[in-house]
Formats: sequence, structure tokens, C-alpha cells
Amino acid sequence: MKINKITAFKLLLAVTVAVGYTSCSKKGSGNTSSATGWKINDKKGGFQHNSNYKQQEPAPGLVEVEGGTFTMGRVQDDVMHDWNNTPNQQHVQSFYMDETEVTNVMYMEYLDWLKRVYPPTEENYRNIYVGALPDTLVWRSALGYNETMTNNYLRHPAYANYPVVGVNWIQAVEFCDWRTNRVNESILEKEGYLKRDAKILDVTAENNFDTETYLESPTKAYGGNEEVVLRGRNNKLAGDDEATNVYAQRTSGLISPEYRLPTEAEWEYAAVALVGNREYNIYRGSKKYPWKGQYTRSGKRQKRGDQLANFKQGKGDYGGIAGWSDDNADITAPVKTYPPNDFGLYDMAGNVAEWVADVYRPIIDDEASDFNYYRGNVYMKNQIGEDGRAEIVTSETIEYDTLSNGRIQYRSLPGQIARTPITEEDVYLRQNYTRSDNRNYRDGDKQSTRFYEYGGSSEEGVSTTGEMYDSPQHKVETDSLGNMVREWDKSNKRTTLINDNVRVYKGGSWRDRAYWLDPAQRRYYPQDMATDFIGFRCAMSKVGPKSTKKTARHRG
Repeated sequence: MKINKITAFKLLLAVTVAVGYTSCSKKGSGNTSSATGWKINDKKGGFQHNSNYKQQEPAPGLVEVEGGTFTMGRVQDDVMHDWNNTPNQQHVQSFYMDETEVTNVMYMEYLDWLKRVYPPTEENYRNIYVGALPDTLVWRSALGYNETMTNNYLRHPAYANYPVVGVNWIQAVEFCDWRTNRVNESILEKEGYLKRDAKILDVTAENNFDTETYLESPTKAYGGNEEVVLRGRNNKLAGDDEATNVYAQRTSGLISPEYRLPTEAEWEYAAVALVGNREYNIYRGSKKYPWKGQYTRSGKRQKRGDQLANFKQGKGDYGGIAGWSDDNADITAPVKTYPPNDFGLYDMAGNVAEWVADVYRPIIDDEASDFNYYRGNVYMKNQIGEDGRAEIVTSETIEYDTLSNGRIQYRSLPGQIARTPITEEDVYLRQNYTRSDNRNYRDGDKQSTRFYEYGGSSEEGVSTTGEMYDSPQHKVETDSLGNMVREWDKSNKRTTLINDNVRVYKGGSWRDRAYWLDPAQRRYYPQDMATDFIGFRCAMSKVGPKSTKKTARHRG
């Protein structure tokens, strides 16, 4: 087939135009919808989306933990005969975790904020600050002199970088919520969506920032104060040259996911840190501790004592003989005293044990879930008012819980969205969950069956709560006059202390022998009680790809 010069020129021109059109299309694809061809991120209005988003930035205090599979639970004999951590294969997604335990100075910042924003001298707020205070009396011993720690451990600057203790599980969760709001508030201020220094100068009980409230309705944050909540960066409306959004949204990519307690699977995976126990991508045996080897002492003789963790070495021996063999700690130790594990996490064994999110059960139900395993889901939704909008908690609608020891703990704060359990209508025809409270899911009890009708009356003294575990059911509450009313369950038919309000804590502490330093060990404690050896650290889910690290790919 012969092609004359005119035909060849036409073909060349067509190819050139096509290539030019493709190049232009690729160049502008970030601002053009691949679904409709419409413009996005148009300054004149329309759909706004951060097409320049790169990756999630680590929030303050956090390090990245790349997810993967691991054997959760012990792989050796259980000399305590608990048999509650039998091995099972699990997979966890990538997440972030605090580099260290939450310290006294970090928790004191939280207390200071509560005291300034919700003055305990005002009747409406008197239980907020007091309810968040750690129980410093946990240090006392009937046959030991520990008043120095009782009086000084929390507040004295000498203990500023020691892990906070005396904090129950509920208080730890509330700290995580507070931290989420303060971090996102700081981000939005830095990006020009909030007035500068508003988080310090303009905050009051009815005029503060809550992340979920801002996302649901920015005009309700800071009590709807438009001088603080800016419409676009630095109060520039959409359409102005420097404006990108009217308000920051999920699509902006600025809002950080919530701080929370790690799940038990996440904590154990992060502690064992198998990422540092591989050669040529092949696993070389198992790890007994967060560090390599089967011993608690380093052997490099580079530091005093060469112990790799802070734990009880024997009866009456909390640190060794003074001098070289001492581990440099008798009670807790300052964070970062001992080397980190291969994820860069400090004190994942020893110092203090740590709360995790899970409700305790003796058996991990890996048949139900082997991906991001977690027992403790209680699904809630926004409480909607008569105007069809989410209701905001006010000073008059703060909710409190009376704990078993009589302390009053806040459940919600002014400025937050009121929450309520999901209903039967919300789960109609759902296959993945069928009720709000899933803490005792698949316990073998009646309520765990799919078509159980929760609610109703008791028959012949049989509990309609569906609890499998026959634990004591104490009632502690306050009457209309504020007096404490306690009704103790004195039944001699109770067989266990396990219920839906006991939480798992992981890792050994300064009070524990080396046996408990194994990351697979698991114990439980009532969620409203505190001790002098349990602390906590926060975690955060990772959004986007599993890893942002560039790795070599094998080519076949």
C-alpha cells in the first residue's frame, strides 16, 4: 500500500493533535473529574477535593507501625495454667502508636485544660476535673511507706517524664478523645481555618472545639462564633484567589483520625516487632520479648546493669544491688530509659503494664475475625433533634457515670455531639452486625444468637441481659440528693469476675517478674479501677496505603 505525501501529513497531524490532547488531559486530570469531565476544586464553587494529598502525616508523639500477619498468643508452655492466650494467626492493618507511655506531664496538660475550661468551683462542672484526676492513693500499702509517691509522683517535676499511673481505663479513653480534639484544633489553626491562638484565648465551657462537631456542622464549633471559626483559609470565601474550601472537611485531608487505645492485637503485634527478626525475608524463629534473644540482660555492658527493661527481679528485689548490677529503677523509670524495639517503641515490656481497648474474654475468637481482631464494639450514632440536626451537649445536658468506687466520671462534655445507641431499625437486613452492644458477641449465650430479642422482662430470676459469665452485679449510684447508694451483690452462686466491663491490660510492669514481660501475656482488670502499675499509650489508625516506604520489587 502506497501513501502519498498529503496522506502522510494528515496522519502525522492527527497523531500530533492526539498526543497533545492526551498530554493536556493528563496535565489537568487533578482538577477534572474522570467520571463526568466536570471541573473539581473550582474557585467559583462546586465539588472540592484535595487532589494534591500525598500521605498521612504522623501526629504528635506517634511512630508508624507497618501492619502484617503474626501469631498472636503464646507458643510455649503456660506455667500459670491460664490457657487464655493459645496461639492464633491474626493480621493487623498499619497504624500509629505512641513512642512512649503517656507521661505525667502529658496528663497534667489535660488536667490543666479541664480546670481552665470547666472550673471545678462552678456547680455544673465540679465533677469534670475531679473525675479526671488520677488516683494517687494507689501507691499506699498497709505495710509499706509510700507517701512520697502518693504526694509527689503525679505533680512533682522530678517525675514529669515518668509514665502516669492511677488512671483507670475510662479515664484513659477520655484522655484520647481530648488529645484528638486538641491536635485537630492546632492543625486547623495552623492552616488558617481557626483564628490564631483561639485554643488558648477564646476557649470556654460553651465555646470550645470538638472534631466531630466541626465536621458535622462547623458553625456549631466554638459555640458558632464566626470570629473564631473562619470560612476558608484565613476567612477568605470560596472564589477568592487564596481560598480552597469554605470550611475544612474530610475531603480536605487535614483532619487527623482519632487518638484511641490500641487493640490487644495491635499492641501485641507492635510489642513483638517481628519486623526486626527477619533475614532475607525469612522469619528466623520466634521472639520471647520485644528485643532479640531469650534473656532480659543485654550482655554488651554498655550501660548500667545491662537490663533491657524495668521489672521485679525477685522477692524483695525491684532493681538489683546498688551499683553496676542495678537496673536504675525501683518503681517506674523515666520513659526512654531502656532501648526501643525494632518499631522504635519504648517500654513495650516492663516499666508499667498498659491498658488496651479490648473487653477481656479467655478465648480469642479467631474464627469470627482474624483481621483487626477487637472485642468491645458498641456502635453509636448522633442524636438527632427535632430540627433534624445533631444535638450538641450543653452545660445542662452533661452526662455522668457513677463508678464502682463512688467517683463521678463525665461521659460527655459541652460542645460535643450527643450520642445514642443504634436501634433495631438501624440494623434491619444487615449481615455484618445486628445490635449496638457487641461486647459479649459469640459468648455462647442466648443474646449472642442472631435473632435474640434484646429487652423484655426477667423470667424466674433469669437475667435477660444475655450474659454468659455469671459475675457479681453490684449497683452503685447516687440518689436525687447526691448521696451514694451501694447495693452489693452477695450471692454465693457467682462463679467469675469476668463481665463486659473488665478490660485487657498487656505487658509486664515494675511490680512483675520477667514471666509477664512476654508480649503475649494477657491479664484483666475492672475498667473503672486503677493501680500503681498500669498506664497506657495511644494509637491511631493509618489511612491510605499499608506502607509509604519505597521497597525493591522482585521482577520475574
